[in-house]
Amino acid sequence: MKQKLESQRLLALFVAGCLLLNYPLIALWNREALLWGLPLFPLALFALWALLIAALAWLMERRPD
Repeated sequence: MKQKLESQRLLALFVAGCLLLNYPLIALWNREALLWGLPLFPLALFALWALLIAALAWLMERRPD
């Protein structure tokens, strides 16, 4: 049962990553704006990518219930 739940969570994370880094949603960040002197678009891409990696690490390194 634990293995099935972990697989479902990983699949959900994959789908969330595909949706977050796909055209309609990523186009929201494509503006001529600066945040702390950095362009918003690459900063948002890096932040989303880092968030997905952190979520993956959290899912894989959790202790079994």
